[in-house]
Amino acid sequence: MPDHQINPNKWIDLYSDYLFNYTIARVSDREMAQDLVQDTFLAALKAMKNFKGEASERTWLISILKRKIIDHYRKINSNKGKAEVRMHYKDTDGEGDWLEERVADPFDKTAEDALENSELGDAIHNCLSKLPKKQADVFKMKTILNYETETICNELNITASNLWVIIHRARTAMADCLKENWL
Repeated sequence: MPDHQINPNKWIDLYSDYLFNYTIARVSDREMAQDLVQDTFLAALKAMKNFKGEASERTWLISILKRKIIDHYRKINSNKGKAEVRMHYKDTDGEGDWLEERVADPFDKTAEDALENSELGDAIHNCLSKLPKKQADVFKMKTILNYETETICNELNITASNLWVIIHRARTAMADCLKENWL
């Protein structure tokens, strides 16, 4: 049986202010923040059947919102790689204007990029395996899986202050390990 229930009739009252404040701190545009929160509620309504109850309703909504914010920035930044080339031409058939847009391909990775990413992934997993179990669990949950502090504390039965001590130690150990084994 799921730990948490979902009730969309209360989302506006319970979560809209929190979601808006979370968003405005990341996009710095009031209208865009409102749109993203609205998109989050709409996406959540469409995905209600997929809610497993493993996290709180708020945590679930935040995870949807995070994806919406990421999509927002991807959309904005996808235009940055564009360059326009305009040419006026004359030929035997007449004259006209020609326009070409060139877009940098984010998937155009070299073999060197792929190898470097693979090596980094291996180094991270190697360093994680050297951490004490609790540190590794907290690091994965907080840094890789983006779990909320409350969720981690409840799952591991630790206090928030204990979590921050553990995560600090884990991050320090990971940084030292990566400096030795990857850089």
